[in-house]
Amino acid sequence: MVSTGVPSLDNLLGSDGYPDRSAILVVGPPGIGKEALGYWFVRSGLIQGDYCLYVTHRPVTDVLRDMKGSGISTERVPEWIASAGSPVKCDLRDATSISFNAKEAVHRNVARRVRVATDVLSPLLVLNTLESMYNYWSQLVSDFKQQDSVLFALAEDGMHPPNVLTTMEQLFDGVIEMRLYEEGLAITPLFRVKKMLGLPPLHGYFRFAVSSTGMEVTPHAK
Repeated sequence: MVSTGVPSLDNLLGSDGYPDRSAILVVGPPGIGKEALGYWFVRSGLIQGDYCLYVTHRPVTDVLRDMKGSGISTERVPEWIASAGSPVKCDLRDATSISFNAKEAVHRNVARRVRVATDVLSPLLVLNTLESMYNYWSQLVSDFKQQDSVLFALAEDGMHPPNVLTTMEQLFDGVIEMRLYEEGLAITPLFRVKKMLGLPPLHGYFRFAVSSTGMEVTPHAK
C-alpha cells in the first residue's frame, strides 16, 4: 500500500493508503481542496524516498505557493512537468508530449517506487474529444501500472457533462468525490470514497478540513 499522506484518510481506507500499482481520481469543484490531497500524497512519497513527479498546467511557483498554504514545507520538491518554471514544459495543446515526457520520467526511475500527481485531466478533456482522451488515459494508466507506481489525478466537477466524468472514472481503480453541502448559511465540505480497489463499497460521507497545519478527515454526523 501507498500512504495518502493524510493519516486519517489512511485509516479510513483501512489498509494504510492507496493500493499498489493503482490509479486514483479525485473529483470536486474548484477550490475545495483537491490539490491539497495531491500535495500531501507527494509529500509522503518524498519523505519515504519515492520518485515523485508532478505534472501541472500551472507554473511551478504557483504550485509551491499553494503547497505552503496547505501546510507543506517546500524544502523537498518533486520533479516537475509544468507550464512554466520547469525544464520540461507542460503544453496542453500537445497531449502526446505530456504523456511521452511523463512516461520517460517514470521509466528512468524503474528501480524505485513512483508517485505521479497531475491536474491536467480536465483541461485535456476540454481541448480534445472524449474518445481520444479515453484512449489516452487508458494507455497512460496501463503503462504506469506496469511499474511500481501510483497515479493521482484531479478532475473538475462542473466542468464536464456527467457522462464524461463517469466514462473517465471507470478507468481508475479508486475514485474520491469531494463536494460542498449547503444547509442554510452553513457550508460543510464532504468527502466520499466512490470506489477503491480491494475495498468493499464505502457509501458514507466524511467531513474534511484543509488548513495551514494539515488535512484531516473525520466522520460526518448526520
